[in-house]
Amino acid sequence: MSQTSTERLRDYLAQLPPQSQALLMREFERAIERGEDVAVANFVLEQLRKVVRGTEQDDEARPRTDDPARLLYGPLKPFLVESNFPVRAGQIRRASLLPVWQWLGRDGAPEAARAFETALAGIRQSGSSAGLEGATRKFQLAAAEAIIKIATPVAGEDTHRTLARIGPPNVVEDLLSIGGVLRAREALETLGSRMPGQMRVFSEAQIASVGSALNVPSLQTPQLLPFALSLIMQRLAQPWQIIRLAIKMAASDDEIRVAATPYGIAVTIALHDLSFLAACLRTDIRRSHFDNVGEQLKALHDGVRGLRTELDLRNDSAWGRQLTAIRAEISNSLQSEIESVPGRVRRILRQRADKDIAAAPKIDAPEVEEIAALIDFVAVCRTYASELAINEVTLRTYSDLQHYVERSTESLVQALRGGDTRARAYRQMQAQAAIRFCEILFGHDYASLMSRAAENAVTGERKATKAS
Repeated sequence: MSQTSTERLRDYLAQLPPQSQALLMREFERAIERGEDVAVANFVLEQLRKVVRGTEQDDEARPRTDDPARLLYGPLKPFLVESNFPVRAGQIRRASLLPVWQWLGRDGAPEAARAFETALAGIRQSGSSAGLEGATRKFQLAAAEAIIKIATPVAGEDTHRTLARIGPPNVVEDLLSIGGVLRAREALETLGSRMPGQMRVFSEAQIASVGSALNVPSLQTPQLLPFALSLIMQRLAQPWQIIRLAIKMAASDDEIRVAATPYGIAVTIALHDLSFLAACLRTDIRRSHFDNVGEQLKALHDGVRGLRTELDLRNDSAWGRQLTAIRAEISNSLQSEIESVPGRVRRILRQRADKDIAAAPKIDAPEVEEIAALIDFVAVCRTYASELAINEVTLRTYSDLQHYVERSTESLVQALRGGDTRARAYRQMQAQAAIRFCEILFGHDYASLMSRAAENAVTGERKATKAS
């Protein structure tokens, strides 16, 4: 963007009301978290921050003092989810935050909320962040007590009407989690500070270290332990390995003994996340989005194999049935897509008589690339086929593709030596598509060889035509 355009954008943002600026800032931050239009969002967000904070310096590291809700909910950020998939223990719906914030200001802790906003106004006027941390923590504790008080069931009291004033059932379900995380902020932050940024392999030494860091009474409650485990999982290169902590605590890989400990929830969390990943894979396949399929398949393969090999699961147990259902879902999602690939390849490469080529469907480059992505998808599936229960269909389909593409490419190259001009042009497009498929199935060297053969066939035909 040119300087003139940048200044024009900044002038526009400066004219917006403060509430609109704060709303726009939150929306761009959420877009970045979702991975949508990151470059544009980052640029606009940078300019918006400069406008809001009134400086040309990079203030991204400075604490935000213009959004009290953001400051209150800071400790919840690692646990927020936005998908329509059911939440698990250790997760909080982002959509629940606004209704709870409105309730705190209206009924839950109105005096504390007003005092917090007054303190923020004074901090903004001072131009310094001194006192921000103390004011924020004071309000977080007040909010936590109000939330936990209203959300804790009391014998003999009907609280349904009161809870309904806060929000719908999904919001009510998140209340205790929100209050618990706000109250345990220091313990969770201490746990995070005692772990490495990333644990590529959750080894015995790291398991012992993490277990020691978890040995805090406030994190051992049924309410907070799932959040502590979720925090640990975010540092794991392979999140399913959290089950190793449960196995360590149970001193056994027997699922009954693991389930009998509080850390059995780690297995439930790992299974839930695998199920969520399987659902994402199914959605991406239906939408023909194959960019992340390789990573998804690897994560599913490693997770399923890890649970099957490191835990002694019974087929008729709840965990065993859930893992079986996940494998079946993955298999069903993949199998129909795998089986459709050979038909799409044949549609492009099928040999046609010269008289039929005029009525043949056009070969579009985007369609060729889409089919190439599908072939690559089958190749990736072959790598993880055995653990995902798609071994037979994947190996058969891949073998069929190799044989058909190899024969078709050779035939198409030979066909380039004859036929009328229109037929030869169509077959040349077919040959280019076949060579693209060869590159995936047989490698770059073979594809280059067939490409040179196709060029020689066309050149030879042209020379023969001129000579005649």
